Amino acid sequence: MSTVYDSTSTSSQSSSSTGAVMQAADLSDAQQVENTFLTLLTAQISNQDPTNPLDSTQMMSQYAAMAQVRSMENMASMTRNNMILLDNLQMLTAAGLVGKTVTVEAESVQVGEGRLTGMLDQRYASNDSVVRLTSAAGVVTEVRLGGQAPGLVPFDIDPLALGLAPGSYQIEALTDGGEYPAVRVAGEVDRVLVSQQGPVLEVSGIGSVPFYQIAAFGQTP
Repeated sequence: MSTVYDSTSTSSQSSSSTGAVMQAADLSDAQQVENTFLTLLTAQISNQDPTNPLDSTQMMSQYAAMAQVRSMENMASMTRNNMILLDNLQMLTAAGLVGKTVTVEAESVQVGEGRLTGMLDQRYASNDSVVRLTSAAGVVTEVRLGGQAPGLVPFDIDPLALGLAPGSYQIEALTDGGEYPAVRVAGEVDRVLVSQQGPVLEVSGIGSVPFYQIAAFGQTP
């Protein structure tokens, strides 16, 4: 079993540092805009023509517009920082999954000697639900689950009992009613990779799976 890449912690630290720098820069820019505005406004008032004073309504309107811009800049900064925080939390969560079991939607599986467990996401009731495995040579093996109610339908397949040779298989499900339920397969997380799109899990028997595609954590029911 592989461990999490060291770049996980590096990425989190880098994201945190980047967020702090961005926040400081945003606040500095906003403060500079406000200071410049107040300096110009003070100069304008000091040098106004006594016989034609400035319109206070216009000055207040300008100040209100500046305050609105400042508020929008602060909101944008908070949004960026929240996104960085969520990314870091997601990475920490993914790193903690190494060695744990997750269930993900899959269209192909790597069959070995271990049992193949998972569930079907069935929308309609059926009189007969079937899990179909197709080998690279085109040999089809069907596992009948019988009649099932709508919802998550667990399955537990023993490759040795079915005489399935080790290798890659396409996996799908179908019902007598013509539905093709999504197939979710359980596997152990071997390692977590860091990518620009977020953490990617290497799941035993399934392959690379983006974090957001995890359907369930822990053993299947």
